[in-house]
Amino acid sequence: MPIWIFRISTLVAFPFVTYTYLGKDWNSFLAGLACGAIVIAGEVLFKRMRLIKIMIGCTGVLLGLMLYALISYGLQNFGGGIDASIWEKYHEYILIAFLVFGLLAALFKSRDLEGLSYKGHHLKIADVSALVDGRIVDLCEINFLSGIIVLPVFVMDELNRMTSSKDKLEQARGRRGLDVATRLQELKEVEVRFTSKTPKASTLAEQIVKLARSFDAEIVTLDFTINKLATLKKVITLNIADLTTALKPVILPGETMSLFVMKDGKEKEQGIGYLDDGTMVVVEEGRKQIGKRVEVIVSSIYQTSSGRMIFAKIK
Repeated sequence: MPIWIFRISTLVAFPFVTYTYLGKDWNSFLAGLACGAIVIAGEVLFKRMRLIKIMIGCTGVLLGLMLYALISYGLQNFGGGIDASIWEKYHEYILIAFLVFGLLAALFKSRDLEGLSYKGHHLKIADVSALVDGRIVDLCEINFLSGIIVLPVFVMDELNRMTSSKDKLEQARGRRGLDVATRLQELKEVEVRFTSKTPKASTLAEQIVKLARSFDAEIVTLDFTINKLATLKKVITLNIADLTTALKPVILPGETMSLFVMKDGKEKEQGIGYLDDGTMVVVEEGRKQIGKRVEVIVSSIYQTSSGRMIFAKIK
């Protein structure tokens, strides 16, 4: 509400001052109204622009001014017979041209320069696999992942490309990744930033790792290739799949647990149940207990490439 009071007051005060003190005519009134509108437009513009962009724009203006001063000083003192009459005649226009050039050059390159204002391990770069998986949102909600989540523009472009694919599964993965990116931006627990900095590399994995190295950041991923490449480049990776494996409960032969038997197994009289983390438990003589929760004793545990498999008996 106070911002609207400020805007209305500005539109009223400027015409009143110009009409009262500059001349009681329509020209003074319209001039004051135009000044008020310019002030409000500037307020809205600066409110929407991030501080880093304003600073980059001011730096560009200063560089343009310094370039103009350097050339002007050189012509006046080291011209060596060069006719500087054109410079003297149009120096005001040349100054404005240098200032505008510096401002535009800085703003056009601001996307690349923005990322340089953030560095360190508080930056977490999310790759395609982390966004498609979606568990990064849950980790952020419970404050397990803190700092700033960085979403590279080339990762978002890859997700957009996936949504345009003819493969229905790839389409669904791309849409899920974009939905997860949107959910991340809605979270209050973490800050999300985009960066358009795109390192030159032949693969997406190399781009992710190079970007992380340039920002001294960590990578949130489930991609095995990125994980190995980042290890070679000495970049820290936060692999959600490894985290899930590490958090699986430790179960030893001889332990007793409560298990809901869901279906029958491949072998005769076997029943199948699942732990909370998705680990499959094969229950001997458990076929008759399908649909019931029973107490079982762990008899053996097998570790396979796809995960654990537990064998148990009815207690």
